Amino acid sequence: MSVRTTCACAALSFLVALTFAQDAPSSGAPKKKGFNRPPRPGVKTPGVQRPMSTLTPIAAFPVEGVPDWLTVTADAVWVSNKPKGTVHRMDVKTNQVVANVKVGDKPCSGLAAGCGSIWVPNCGDKTLSRVDMKTNQVVATIPVGPANSEGGIATGAGSIWLPSDDKGRLSRIDPSTNKVIAEIEVPEGSFACDFGEGAVWLTSTIRSVLTRVDPATNKVTDTIPVGPQPRFLTIGAGSIWTLNQGDGTVSRVDAKTRKLLVSIEAGIPGTGGELAFGNGFVWATVFQIPLTKIDPKTNQVTAQWVGPGGDAVRVGHGAVWLSNLREQNVWRVNPTE
Repeated sequence: MSVRTTCACAALSFLVALTFAQDAPSSGAPKKKGFNRPPRPGVKTPGVQRPMSTLTPIAAFPVEGVPDWLTVTADAVWVSNKPKGTVHRMDVKTNQVVANVKVGDKPCSGLAAGCGSIWVPNCGDKTLSRVDMKTNQVVATIPVGPANSEGGIATGAGSIWLPSDDKGRLSRIDPSTNKVIAEIEVPEGSFACDFGEGAVWLTSTIRSVLTRVDPATNKVTDTIPVGPQPRFLTIGAGSIWTLNQGDGTVSRVDAKTRKLLVSIEAGIPGTGGELAFGNGFVWATVFQIPLTKIDPKTNQVTAQWVGPGGDAVRVGHGAVWLSNLREQNVWRVNPTE
């Protein structure tokens, strides 16, 4: 998930990174494959880990079902709900859920904001729903679906970008016509993307690479090896960061040199999880270790919370937003804790 709102018709410069994803809920929500898993090791540096019970949310938003992917807009945070076929709008002033919007079948693979709209990939009917942020209504349904249920969608350079085939295809959608205007060949297994530093960036979980696409030419310019099985990514501090499901590291790639700088031991391997950048830090989430905080100045994990919770993460409005899929809620958390 890392999603940006840099669409030319409605740039929201404060918005920070994407794109996420997911795994098994607990009792009260539908169970998915992978519910029982070996414990994740986490970081064993003394003083870094602490229990989730020490983290007190500023606000908790109940969302019955499976609250999952998140995106941040000027006055709200939005969360998808796969079994309900909905997205929910959470008002940042009142800390209330203020709209429940019916979208396509089984929304999945990220949320994006741009051009006055929320863009919602749907796994069930392989479509993309466009929700008008003023009316909270679906105004278009585009016949293109995500490449994988665990992936991402991004906005930037006046377009919406969606990995749409697991064989390696990135679809570029024009919001003025709601049509696909380009299909770009990328490495197979490219499921998640983000936009920033003047380009579209994608991870290939199969090839273990980060790919850069130039929006001016619709061409791949760089293919950069990172950690094993990268999935989610985010952009910040002049770098692209990938969450590597193969070994639980987070790789950092310099956006200018397009070289791997470091792979940071975070101890969060396995499927699911997500990554975001904001408030000067990189934030990761996975089940069992719902929140990991990485300092880009030192390339070290400085805090890690363990216990129940987690699934997707975003940063905005002076807070970290954490969807707790199994607990059926979304937390708004002070990022300085």
